[in-house]
Amino acid sequence: MASQDWFDKDFYAVLGVGAGADAAAIKKAYRKLARKLHPDHNAGDAVAEGKFKEIGEAYAVLADPEQRQQYDQIRTMARGGARFTSGGAGGGGGGGFEDVFSGMFGDGGGGAGGGPRMRYSTGGGGAQPDLQDILGGLFGGGAGAPGSRGGQAYPGGSFGGYDNFGAPRGPRKGSDIQARTSLSLRDAVAGSTVTLSSADGKRVTTRIPAGVRDGQKIRLRGKGSPGDAGGAAGDLMLTVSVAKHPVFGRDGDHLTVDLPVTFAEAALGATVSVPTLDGTPVKVKVAPGTPSGRVLRLKGRGVARGDASGDLLAKVQVVVPQRLTDAARQALEQLQADEADLDPRAELFERARG
Repeated sequence: MASQDWFDKDFYAVLGVGAGADAAAIKKAYRKLARKLHPDHNAGDAVAEGKFKEIGEAYAVLADPEQRQQYDQIRTMARGGARFTSGGAGGGGGGGFEDVFSGMFGDGGGGAGGGPRMRYSTGGGGAQPDLQDILGGLFGGGAGAPGSRGGQAYPGGSFGGYDNFGAPRGPRKGSDIQARTSLSLRDAVAGSTVTLSSADGKRVTTRIPAGVRDGQKIRLRGKGSPGDAGGAAGDLMLTVSVAKHPVFGRDGDHLTVDLPVTFAEAALGATVSVPTLDGTPVKVKVAPGTPSGRVLRLKGRGVARGDASGDLLAKVQVVVPQRLTDAARQALEQLQADEADLDPRAELFERARG
């Protein structure tokens, strides 16, 4: 930004402080806004990123006593406190544009007996003075074009890598990069190593921790865009998608599975095998009279995260036989006759009426 752009900038308003605010108030306001607008907390938000740069620019000027004094004097001009005048002795109207700069350089006032003063007059063609040259000389840029200092070009081109006055801008952290990867449920529960490829052909290999959830974001520090002027690289924000499993589901750190049992097993009780995610079957006891829908809990067979593990929740599903032998049919008919006076829906209707 060239120095004359300060005419259009209200750094006090950007930081939300008054023009008379002291250094402590300015620093406090900047820190509050910087925490709110920092790119780490607003990934992908272009508006927040722009405001973050604005408050940084404002603080860089207002936190430096010398720059703040120069900025306040330029703001005085912007409010109409200075104007361009034509040169020549005895010209009408004092308090011209030159008065502001003469005061800034200590050349004293003009007028009768006022001694020498700096003057910026129109030339023979009536052209306006070159404000870029004026401000360039005022802030150390010499009479050359912006982007030069003492006749030497700033490294990196016009103001590249430098602030408004040719001072090094300092290291700046690189931007964060967004990426996605997909895992099976087994890999998500056990942990996995994945390799990502960027658009420019770079490859990043990272370890996905055990127990990662569907939609979870993982921050890979230093794997984002390179920093500026020696600053640290940004981060890679990796979103993990976990594919559905044909048998197992997930409820927090618990795994779930539907467990089919026969009518006889549910009615008489039995010990049956239950599959686990790692392929190892485990035994579970089905109590006599177990209804369909009851959940049997297998401790520690769920998702392990750190020192804690979830459970495997096996939901009983009673399988109704599709084909009956003559003996099985006779047995069921006898059971039906024995339970003729039993209405399994009586309690349901009682609760419905209540």
